[in-house]
Amino acid sequence: MEFFPEDLLGAHSKLIMDPVHGGIPLFPHEVTVIDHPLFQRLRNICQNDILSLVFPGATHSRFLHSIGVMHVGERIFLSMVKSYLETRHYKSKTKTSNAQFYAIDYFNKVIRLACLLHDCGHSSFSHQFTHVSSIKKMMSHPDLFKKLWSNHFPDELYKSSPDIIEHEHYSIRCAYQLLQETDVQASGINPIDVLSIMETTNSTPSDLFCEHAEHFWEFIVGEKNTSAPILVEKLLSSIISGEVDADRADYMLRDGFHSSVTIGGFNLDHLLSNLRFGWAPTEPWLGLAVTSKGVSALEDFVYSRYQMYRHVYAHKTALGFDWLLREAINEVLEDKSITDYVQLCLTDLNEFRYLTDNYFWECFRNYARKKPASYSYCIINRIKLKHIETQYDLSDDQVELNKNFLAKKLNINGEDIVTCTMNARFSRIRENYDEMRVLVKDSISHQHELKLITEVSSFFNKFTDGTITHFYRKPNELAKN
Repeated sequence: MEFFPEDLLGAHSKLIMDPVHGGIPLFPHEVTVIDHPLFQRLRNICQNDILSLVFPGATHSRFLHSIGVMHVGERIFLSMVKSYLETRHYKSKTKTSNAQFYAIDYFNKVIRLACLLHDCGHSSFSHQFTHVSSIKKMMSHPDLFKKLWSNHFPDELYKSSPDIIEHEHYSIRCAYQLLQETDVQASGINPIDVLSIMETTNSTPSDLFCEHAEHFWEFIVGEKNTSAPILVEKLLSSIISGEVDADRADYMLRDGFHSSVTIGGFNLDHLLSNLRFGWAPTEPWLGLAVTSKGVSALEDFVYSRYQMYRHVYAHKTALGFDWLLREAINEVLEDKSITDYVQLCLTDLNEFRYLTDNYFWECFRNYARKKPASYSYCIINRIKLKHIETQYDLSDDQVELNKNFLAKKLNINGEDIVTCTMNARFSRIRENYDEMRVLVKDSISHQHELKLITEVSSFFNKFTDGTITHFYRKPNELAKN
């Protein structure tokens, strides 16, 4: 920590060249974390499961995405710090104390690590893995969480065992192991502070975090507040996981770049230059705020994400392959030896690091050689589902009715009609959304005030939550008749 001025100025030890962001500098303790086997496994997990079967360039990994999120997370935080430093220096003529700079440096490093580790618990084929019915059954076992933590319940992280285990819980478990074994405390960082701003945890930050939070609050507000640690923790968490966060900013740019589409692009520099720390002392509220001139950049961000979901993530052929992938995993798990090993991986981190895309690809190849009329064979040989039609916002009953209607119309067995549905959630920034506000300057008093986003822009009211459902016919290799 004694080298915080140099660290804030970018005195890093290594540089990773990223095709999306360019050079990404790393601190020595981050290099140690990245070199750990639990993090290196992310090299063998594709960011978008098997999207490359539709968009051939989309072979990028969770490994580089995680490093990219770390880079964007720092940019979000330090761009807001820079704006405040400029205001304090040129307008209020307020001096920034050493304690406040220490706090800025500490929180920057905590954010970087939390962003870096936010996806380290993803398993084979990313999100598709936990959507597989047989995997869901394994992960719903009541003793799984305790076994994952070696029968030692992490009281400092969770008040009770979660009912449903998701990849975020594995990210916390892997991050906990990584931070312990790489000894980030030697670099002045308390691991609990990194874990406390990641998803699913409800831990209490360290005394060091609370001390820095008080100084950071003074940096922003200019006065003391006993609620500072809680408010600052919530602010940092929103940078990692929020409606406009480092994760979404990176995957939209990265997925768009590697998929060779332009719809995922937005002006990150414009958005960052207009982000501010927003605080309302009477509530009190501390969170991300965007200036009124930056609302257009926020609109562009949300619209780009909307377009990516509709035209890339919910692409009719891509969702069809996702269905085949899930069925192929179920298929190979009929082998007891494979099921036993996957169950072992889900409870033992020493084995979990080997549970990557490559493991299942080899299982698919072995199964396909023995049984050509299989889902594995279709995945290996890129035999896709035949798309029939697409419907929007259908209820479960309507989906079933339409499925039966198509089967009758095509004169085929109802089991040969496959449906894939993707839920699109875009309505959060509407009505009383309070996690992010707009900083508006009054034209008469010239004072700034915080307003709800929908009070400034009607753009976000155009988006609603909905579903996209594709209907397919199974390939001849799998058809009943």
